[in-house]
Amino acid sequence: MLKKGNKLYSILTGSCPKCHEESMYVDKKPYHIGNLFKMHDRCSHCNTKYKIEPSFFYGAMYVSYGVGIAFAVAAFVIARLVLGTTLTTAFIAIVITMIAFMPIIIRLSRNIWINFFISYDKNAVKTRD
Repeated sequence: MLKKGNKLYSILTGSCPKCHEESMYVDKKPYHIGNLFKMHDRCSHCNTKYKIEPSFFYGAMYVSYGVGIAFAVAAFVIARLVLGTTLTTAFIAIVITMIAFMPIIIRLSRNIWINFFISYDKNAVKTRD
């Protein structure tokens, strides 16, 4: 079970990496495509600024590549090795998986990226930068 204070908790829930008290996103649901990239500027609990610098989340593209590869490998293993499909069908399964999970991959990548730079602080209180 995931508990507050664990980086994995923040990554999987999209919560503030510093206090884990609220979602960084305006809309928690990644499949509301119009709101996929909309984030709060700051955490209302600890005042952590999410966009540390202009274009901060461009770095998440590098993380996205690795996360996408993990999803693609999982789709291939399930299709080819578990279900025993042909190679062509396995590659079609990869394409479908990548399209279907694109919003989740984007959000996970952003969550991982920000957690590289901001650590959990159980004593986080609201302050002004």
